[in-house]
Amino acid sequence: MTEQLIVFVFLLFCVSLLSVVADKIKVPYPILLVLTGLVIWVVPGMPMLEMNPDVVFFIFLPPLLYAAAWQTSWNDFWKWKRSIFLLAFGLVIFTSVVVAYFSVYLIPGFTLALGFLLGGIVSPPDAVASTSVMKGLKVPKRLSIILEGESLINDASSLIIYRFAIVAVMTGMFSLGHAAGQFGLVSVMGVLIGVVIANILYFMHRYLPTTPSVDTAITLISPYFCYLAAEYFHFSGVLSVVSAGLFLSWRSDEIFNYETRIQAFGVWETLIFILNGVVFILIGLQLPLIIKNLDGFTLPEAITFGLAISLLVMVIRMLWIFPGTYLPHLISKRIREREKVPHWKAVVLAGWSGMRGVVSLAAALALPLTLPDGTAFPFRNMILFITFCVILMTLVVQGLTLPFLIKLFNIPDSDNPEEEERKLRLQLSYSAIEFIESNYAQEDATRDALHHIKTKYERQMDHINRRMLTVDLTRHSEEVFAEYNKLQLHMINFERKEIKTLRRKNQYGDDVLRKLEYELDLEEAALRNFG
Repeated sequence: MTEQLIVFVFLLFCVSLLSVVADKIKVPYPILLVLTGLVIWVVPGMPMLEMNPDVVFFIFLPPLLYAAAWQTSWNDFWKWKRSIFLLAFGLVIFTSVVVAYFSVYLIPGFTLALGFLLGGIVSPPDAVASTSVMKGLKVPKRLSIILEGESLINDASSLIIYRFAIVAVMTGMFSLGHAAGQFGLVSVMGVLIGVVIANILYFMHRYLPTTPSVDTAITLISPYFCYLAAEYFHFSGVLSVVSAGLFLSWRSDEIFNYETRIQAFGVWETLIFILNGVVFILIGLQLPLIIKNLDGFTLPEAITFGLAISLLVMVIRMLWIFPGTYLPHLISKRIREREKVPHWKAVVLAGWSGMRGVVSLAAALALPLTLPDGTAFPFRNMILFITFCVILMTLVVQGLTLPFLIKLFNIPDSDNPEEEERKLRLQLSYSAIEFIESNYAQEDATRDALHHIKTKYERQMDHINRRMLTVDLTRHSEEVFAEYNKLQLHMINFERKEIKTLRRKNQYGDDVLRKLEYELDLEEAALRNFG
C-alpha cells in the first residue's frame, strides 16, 4: 500500500511537471503524457502497478464525463444534434463493425465477440485530446461544438457496445436482435435515471441551506451517484451521468451563487487535470506486464496489429465524414434551407480530429482479468497493447499535424464568437444604463455613486468600441466608495438577470454567457471582499 501511494504521488508530480513542459514547447499535454507513459516504466526501481479493472473504470469515467457535460451548451448541442448523432452513434457503430471483422481476419484466433469488444474500445474520439490540440487555434465554432458533442455522446454508444461484447465473451452467447433491443432500452433508461437524479440534486442545491463547500462536495459526488444508480439496474451509467450534467448545467444560474461557482470551478479544473494526466501515464506502468505476455504473439507481430488497426480507424473516420456531412444536404431541402453547407476544409479537419484518449484507455484497463470459470480473459493483453497503439498513433500523428492543417486552411468562422461577445457586452451595458436612469433618477443621495456607476458602463462601451475614457475616483470619500460598491452589487445582480433572460431566449452562445457570468462572479467577490 505504501509503495502504491508513493507511485501515485510520483505520477501526480510527473503530470504537473509535464504539463508545464508541454506548454513551454507548444505541444498538447496529452501527447507528451502518452509518450511519457511509453517510457516511464524504464525508470530504475519503478514497480509494476496492478490495477483493479473495475476501480479504474469507476474512479476515472464518471467525473470526466460529468465535467464534459457541464462544459457543453445544451442550445448548441441541440442545434447540431443531427451531425453529432451521426458521428456519436453512426460512426461509432460503423467503426466497431469494421474493426470487429478486420481484427478477426488479421489476428489468428480472434473471435467476433473480441472484435466487437476491441471496436467498442477504440471507436470513440476523446474530448480532452481534441480541445487540447485546438487550444489557442482559430477553428469554426460549428466544428468545435460538433466535436465536443460527439465526444460526449460517443462514449455512451461505444461503452454499450463494449458491455454487450464483454457479455458475449464471458458467456459465449450473442444475439444481434436482442442486443439491438437492449441497446435502446439501456440508453433510454440511462437518460431517464440521470434526469430524475438531476432533479433531486437541483432541489438540494436550490432549496437546502447549503454552503459553497457543501455544494462543491455534492457536485463531486453527483457523477458517481448517477453512474452507480444506473449501473445497479444494468442501464447506461454513462448516459445517466451525461444527461444529469447537461440538465444541471442548464440550471446552474438558478442553484449556485458566485462563491459556489468560483470555488467549484477551481476544484473541478484541478480534479479533471489530475485524472486526465494520471490515466494517460498509468498505461506505462502496465506495459512491462503486457509486453511479457502478448497471448503467444511476438512484439513485432503485436506492433503490426496495432499499426494496422490504428490506420484503419483513421481511414474509417475520413470515409464516413464526407458522405455523413454532404448527403443530408443533398437529400433534404429543409436541411439546405436551415444550414449552410460546410466548407470541405472544415470537413477534413473534423475527419482528422479523431484522437483517442482517456475513455478508450479506461475501457481497456477495465477488462476483466479472468472468465467466470477462472481462466484468463482471452487476448486481454493484446487488446490493451492495440488500444495503446491506437491512442499513440492518433494522438501523435493527428495531434501534431492538426494545428498545421488548421493554420494552413485558415477557415473563416461565420459565427465570429468575438463579435458575439462584443455585442453581448454592449447590450448588457446599454440595458444597465437604462435601468439606472429608470430606477435611480430621482435619488439625490446616491448621485455621486450613480455617476461613477454610469461612468463604469459608459467606459466599458467606449472600450469595446476602442475608445477609452479615464475616470479618477481616488478623490472621493470612503462613503461614496461604500455606496458605489452597494450599487455595483445591485447592478451585477441585474446583469445576471439579463444574462439569464438572454439564455432563455437563446440569442447568444452559452460559452459567451458563461464567460461573462464568471467575470461577474469575480467582480462580486472582489467587491464583497473590499467591503
